[in-house]
Amino acid sequence: MTIPGLMTVPGLMTVPWLSLLLLIPFLGTLALLLWPGEPSPARLRKITIAVLSAQLAASLALLLVFDPAIPGLQLQELHRWLPSLGLNYQLGVDGLSLPLVLINAGLTLVSAVCTRDFSKRPRIYFSMLLLISGAVNGAFLADNLLLFFLFYELELIPLWLLISIWGGNERAYAATKFLIFTAVSGMLILGAFLGLALFTGSVDFTPTPVTSERLAMGSQVVLLIALLVGFGIKLPLVPFHTWLPDAHTQASTPVSVLLAGVLLKLGTYGILRFGMGLFPEAWTLLAPGLAIWAAISVVYVSLAAIAQTDMKRMVAYSSVGHMGYVLLAGAAGTPVALLGAEFQMVSHGLISALLFLLVGTVYRKTGTRDLDVLRGLLNPERGLPFTGTLMILGVMASAGLPGMAGFISEFLVFRGSIQAYPLATLVCMVGSGLTAVYFLLLVNRAFFGRLAVTPASSEPVQDSRLDVQLAPVAPRETVPALALSLGVVALGLFPAVLGHLSEATTTAMAPLANLLAVIPTGGMG
Repeated sequence: MTIPGLMTVPGLMTVPWLSLLLLIPFLGTLALLLWPGEPSPARLRKITIAVLSAQLAASLALLLVFDPAIPGLQLQELHRWLPSLGLNYQLGVDGLSLPLVLINAGLTLVSAVCTRDFSKRPRIYFSMLLLISGAVNGAFLADNLLLFFLFYELELIPLWLLISIWGGNERAYAATKFLIFTAVSGMLILGAFLGLALFTGSVDFTPTPVTSERLAMGSQVVLLIALLVGFGIKLPLVPFHTWLPDAHTQASTPVSVLLAGVLLKLGTYGILRFGMGLFPEAWTLLAPGLAIWAAISVVYVSLAAIAQTDMKRMVAYSSVGHMGYVLLAGAAGTPVALLGAEFQMVSHGLISALLFLLVGTVYRKTGTRDLDVLRGLLNPERGLPFTGTLMILGVMASAGLPGMAGFISEFLVFRGSIQAYPLATLVCMVGSGLTAVYFLLLVNRAFFGRLAVTPASSEPVQDSRLDVQLAPVAPRETVPALALSLGVVALGLFPAVLGHLSEATTTAMAPLANLLAVIPTGGMG
């Protein structure tokens, strides 16, 4: 199986591509921190964009040496580091991680391009962007449990700094809450990895499926629960989701793009790679409960989103709900469902980044995100017509309308899960319908009607509410949002490209969970 128009180039196989994906952002970070003198913020931004463009080019070059027909890890690199501790520099890429590496490269570049206000500590700001991008690449490519954990934790402090320094008025509270939740997540994940070594008596932290002959089922369940909670915090899933709306509300637009589009995928990737991958037998035992968890999470946050009046907070709750579909797909464990999980991670990355960009544009031009204040932004003469058009497109994609990326991902998840857990899948379908409800409320309130950017008055409409002339959006400001919109539509119209990249890997992962056929499905099944 090959991707149309692409072919493997044998001569490029000798290049250490995976290490290159780490070196580019890390060396870029050092370059910015050690750059002599006091370079202007504009120069720092240009350097960052150049580094991230090189990273994107290197990520795309992987398509030339990656063979989609091989389900396992490819382009593996192994260097002994601390063998006595089981910590080795061990990298690999497959159909599960490659699309996420591409998304990371693309969205980090978008974050740098859409950064407008970089007058405050620009050297630190852009350095942190590059450091996060490199850490995320390392987490997706790590083929060693301890190495994965190091990269997983490496992005914690930079993101905390981005929220606490460049965030809103309540940034200290949001950043501290994020730090506490993520620290607990890291401790649970590390505890599960170390517990695995303790219970099995092995210091080899290479991810290998654990069977009941090697480890008792009770111990497997305990370790798997620790991983599920740890990655569930990062995802996040109800009831561990409360840090995310606060973080998004206070974070700047570029940081929200990075947080929703890339960093949440560490949670979904970890659940599939290490939860289902390490403990397939325990996973089948807990799968009915995971389906229930996914259904509750999707419906709860969808109802919470309907109650929001802050546009950004509504989009943040939407992110929580859509990540629940990945857990449902993992619980089902069928090839179609797991392929849908991959599609959901990629499509959500594009759609959520687009929505946060557009909300940021609205806030920058109007000074508010309050749906009780905004009206008529789609006004063709004095409003934000192009921004409104792209917002409608993003909302349609998030709601899963045909022709958009969201439709493909949700269809595959529901199609692959309906037989294993029909009731849980139907509940998640209801949650998908609620997505259309709260986003329709957003679009109807903010973009339709007579243009106004002040609260509605009990008195007759005043001229001051209607005499509004919003500043036009510069073409350069619309390029990132337009690029993401094209990506959303392209993935919806041509899903075969991503399908070919990931199908072999997700199909090979499915047998790990196919024991569901002999496990009772429980109350939600």
